[in-house]
Amino acid sequence: MKIISYNVNGIRSAMSKGLVDFMQSSGADVFCFQETKALQNQVEPYLFNVAGYPHQYWFSAEKKGYSGVAIFCKQKPDHISYGFNNPEFDNEGRMIRADFGDLSIISVYMPSGSSGEERQAYKMIWLSFFKAYIDELIKTRPNLIICGDYNICHKPIDIHDPISNKNSSGFLPEERDWMEQFIQGGFIDSFRTFNPEPHQYSWWSYRANARNNNKGWRIDYCLATDRLKDQLKDAGIMQEIKHSDHCPVWMEIKG
Repeated sequence: MKIISYNVNGIRSAMSKGLVDFMQSSGADVFCFQETKALQNQVEPYLFNVAGYPHQYWFSAEKKGYSGVAIFCKQKPDHISYGFNNPEFDNEGRMIRADFGDLSIISVYMPSGSSGEERQAYKMIWLSFFKAYIDELIKTRPNLIICGDYNICHKPIDIHDPISNKNSSGFLPEERDWMEQFIQGGFIDSFRTFNPEPHQYSWWSYRANARNNNKGWRIDYCLATDRLKDQLKDAGIMQEIKHSDHCPVWMEIKG
């Protein structure tokens, strides 16, 4: 099974830049989208049907044109879970889960704190809630893959300039500590399992020609629980794909 995770920064905008053609040629079984910025009825589903993804599940934010996640897949899941069943954290449309047998796949869009102190404080509250939620979920769904935009660079290797960004949201010590504790709590960073080299990023600012100069951040991840270690086959980043300020990240598991 091949899973691609992609923050499309507006799915309608990405579609206008060739997203559907990319999906059709990708060979993926499951797409996890973030920042869809749309309602399901604002997009023609037949386009994705033609691309090979007839099963489309959306969890949009209450605020129009904001946030939102989705999972598109070739095979119908056994079950879909929308959000956390907690109104306080579900109004921004940040998590959706698909179960395929004993395997669960989550598409998650974690908050950004870059707009100011209020959102940074909310981000830290959200991260604490999310970890507690996942710790509980693993008890019943231990074969879990969490794909998405985490809005955190885990280590200095994951950001082009760790020195000047040491006080930037997304690379703050408390965020990186959270990421370390989350992974140490039972997860594998699939990309780093197969790709130890530097200068591999998944997001670039639109400013200062950052993408062409590869001055980026790796903030998109496919994490898998330790139980899936022997099933990991490969993982990577598609830096050449350009429908968004992010690029797709992917992992493949056996079976």
